[in-house]
Amino acid sequence: MTIKKVCVLGGAGFVGSHIVAKLDAAGYKVKVLTRHRERAKHLILLPNVEVSTCDIASNNAMSDALSGCDAVINLIGILHENGSSTFETVHHQIPRRLAQVCEELGIIRLLHMSALRAGKYAPSKYLRSKAEGETAISEFSKKLDITIFKPSVIFGRGDSFLNLFATIIKLLPVVVLGKPNAKFQPIWVEDVAQAFVNALENTATYDKTYELGGPKIYTLRELVQIVMDVLGKQRVIIGLNKPLSYVQGLALEYLPGKLMTRDNVRSMEVDNVTESAIAQELGIAPKPLEAVIPEYLNN
Repeated sequence: MTIKKVCVLGGAGFVGSHIVAKLDAAGYKVKVLTRHRERAKHLILLPNVEVSTCDIASNNAMSDALSGCDAVINLIGILHENGSSTFETVHHQIPRRLAQVCEELGIIRLLHMSALRAGKYAPSKYLRSKAEGETAISEFSKKLDITIFKPSVIFGRGDSFLNLFATIIKLLPVVVLGKPNAKFQPIWVEDVAQAFVNALENTATYDKTYELGGPKIYTLRELVQIVMDVLGKQRVIIGLNKPLSYVQGLALEYLPGKLMTRDNVRSMEVDNVTESAIAQELGIAPKPLEAVIPEYLNN
């Protein structure tokens, strides 16, 4: 089956915007579903992109929005729970209902974003809910061609990870760092986006799960130091032990914007690194972090 029109849920977000741009450049017709059209205004000018307001909490609305599409990419996710936006709802129930709607409409191609180290017995609600979402959509694998991606932390222009540390470094003389020895394998957002596009019509990727990580593993302290070096600033890093890391997470839970929560700290109890190199069929060679971040952290 030739794929001509792709529906992207979460397409207005950080990763989604890059995927949508690459799909557009590759000649696909792209339909971006969003609850707030204003958040997707940067995509409206792309020639092959249609932005549609949709309440994905409604099966009927989701079905109407997906009608006429040949493939679906689900990127919806949250780092923090807020009101009705719970991990259970966003990471488990929405993927399950989405897969069901795809089956009902005969849309057999589904690509889904999960998270590295997601698992049934993972230490955080975030990671456990991501695993539940994987299990839910995998139940439809007899009818759908599903590919699941599990990236480590994703960096790039507009990210909420390295940019956050850059802001802290610029404003404060001291960086108080919870879980300083937590390990990450950051991957560039452009590489993640390319992996999705390359996999879309590649039958070798059907019914497979892929871990995505960059070429190098870092501790959180090392990442903060790299950001300092790029900015040309030196700050004192105070690394917190495990109990104090949770105290910091608790304190930050009650600040506007929730910079960190205790559940985020629990996620860092497991190393956020891949178990194997990126599969050849994805056709990407991840770019090193040091080669990318000077382009946007200094602007």
